[in-house]
Amino acid sequence: MSWLSAFLLVMVVGSITYVMRAGLILALADRDIPPIVARALRYVAPAVLSALVVSLIADPDAPNVGISFPEIAGLLAAGPIAWFSKNLLLTVFGGMSVFWILLALT
Repeated sequence: MSWLSAFLLVMVVGSITYVMRAGLILALADRDIPPIVARALRYVAPAVLSALVVSLIADPDAPNVGISFPEIAGLLAAGPIAWFSKNLLLTVFGGMSVFWILLALT
């Protein structure tokens, strides 16, 4: 695949993604989201993040089989942060900070 083909492919896929997201945002701009849907949407980000972590750990075909100490420490640090703050960004920042610090030290 040439450089130009790869660039055009990325631009086309990016444009399609943008149109799909912008279309949904514009379609719902003047409408109120029902409370049950808004409540359910609060759990999407933690569910996706959990699915990514579990798939990384449990995938037998992954190049890094198993989980290392910095990863365990990051997960253990993120747990109490999530429990007490109930803030996804703070949880990700805290867990990743512990992970990257321990990864740099080992």
